[in-house]
Amino acid sequence: MCGIVGYVGRKQAAPIILDGLRHLEYRGYDSAGVTILDGNAFDTRKKKGKIVEGLARLLNDQPPRGATGIGHTRWATHGEPSDVNSHPHADQSGRISVVHNGVIENFETLRERLTGNGHRFRSQTDTEVLAHLIGEHYASEPAGADGPQRLTAAVMKALREVIGTYGIAVVCSELQGVMVGARRGSPLIVGVGNGEHFLASDASAIVAHTRQVAYLNDYDVATVEAERFDVKSLGTDTARVQISQIEYNAEATEKGKFPHFMLKEIFEQPQTVRNAMRGRVDHEESTAKFGGLNMTTAELRAIDRVVIPACGTSWHAALIGEYLIEEFAHLPTEIEYASEFRYRNAPIEKNTLVLVITQSGETADTLAGMRESRRRGHKVLAICNVVGSTIAREADGGIYLHAGPEIGVASTKAFTSQVTVLTLLAVLLGRIRMLSGRQGMELIHALEAVPQQLESILAQNEHIKRIALKYAACEDFFFLGRQYNFPVALEGALKLKE
Repeated sequence: MCGIVGYVGRKQAAPIILDGLRHLEYRGYDSAGVTILDGNAFDTRKKKGKIVEGLARLLNDQPPRGATGIGHTRWATHGEPSDVNSHPHADQSGRISVVHNGVIENFETLRERLTGNGHRFRSQTDTEVLAHLIGEHYASEPAGADGPQRLTAAVMKALREVIGTYGIAVVCSELQGVMVGARRGSPLIVGVGNGEHFLASDASAIVAHTRQVAYLNDYDVATVEAERFDVKSLGTDTARVQISQIEYNAEATEKGKFPHFMLKEIFEQPQTVRNAMRGRVDHEESTAKFGGLNMTTAELRAIDRVVIPACGTSWHAALIGEYLIEEFAHLPTEIEYASEFRYRNAPIEKNTLVLVITQSGETADTLAGMRESRRRGHKVLAICNVVGSTIAREADGGIYLHAGPEIGVASTKAFTSQVTVLTLLAVLLGRIRMLSGRQGMELIHALEAVPQQLESILAQNEHIKRIALKYAACEDFFFLGRQYNFPVALEGALKLKE
């Protein structure tokens, strides 16, 4: 997982891109780099190590100038962490520069072909191969063609040869004020500003500059300029994009008084649990209500089985959901590793509800499992945090967590918000079956007490810190739990490992 940022507009690009990369460092932190277009020349700086120790120093010592640029923070896949393997990567001619999040599976075959055509490679990365491939197609396009469309055509032709996943941003030294972005399997958004536009892997990188974004779909290719952007599809040449509003502001992406994001997000949990419940409790009917399920009560009543594919922390939340739904709604529920569910031929009966859970809405295995379920004609609902994400857009209905951005690598507030939503969903499914009004109200009252209980635990922060210091040197920990606490034990162990 890597993070990319791009900018075209009237301002100096380097400070904007560097700030965006800082907000994406949770996606990768073994190296970082930028390419800034100054006139008709590239100024590329890249450095191994965390941004503050490497790239930031390079840029602060001698800031590059230019109003068009792309940047990248890397989690190494092909090629060890090093300056030369860092992104951006240039093509053979030096006039194309590319940043990439994803994996090009057939890069070795492409590299052999390009080497036979006289190309020479400096790095071990698959991304440099993609840069050379785009450069080769750009050189073959008619020189008199419209500049931005020439670059876009080259990118599209190159991507049709690629097998794998990508979120990319591409600039050309001959085209001031133009960048091209594309995605397949890796998230990419276009930020819409006033006289400026952005590309980013995550909205947190650009929310300080705009809260208007367009989430690209798989196979979308966006030509981005300061005053406009156009989107085509590799599959049909026509694309459908919608401008969305980011729910949170720039302050939500800062650490504030906390030393790191994980601690900040732990302390946000009383509020995020309240957010997950807000407007979803029906005291009069002793049940829960959701506006985005897109299913009638009769359709919910007709469900015979629930299958929940998820990964990581979301899988642990799903395990708790299994206990909740089976106990309160008496509905058989199965939890699936999304990474296995997508590949095996799982028998799913007619009246089965598939419920996917994901914080980001972009988890590749969960997305693939959802698409396969929908292809088979099953109703798919999603529990998701990121409004406008791919899974949120493609699911038949769903429930947003409204937890705000989760930047810490180790998930905390998303987990408790997921469990909160799953509890409400279990109450809803139970109340249209055999759960009594009294039982429903008891559960609702217990859930409404959780934020205050969380606050009382967080008030013991100094005491908890002393306990942590006491055992910090221990080499092994065992987390034990039964029933509802079994998934909590799994999640606790995962947090300590992370």
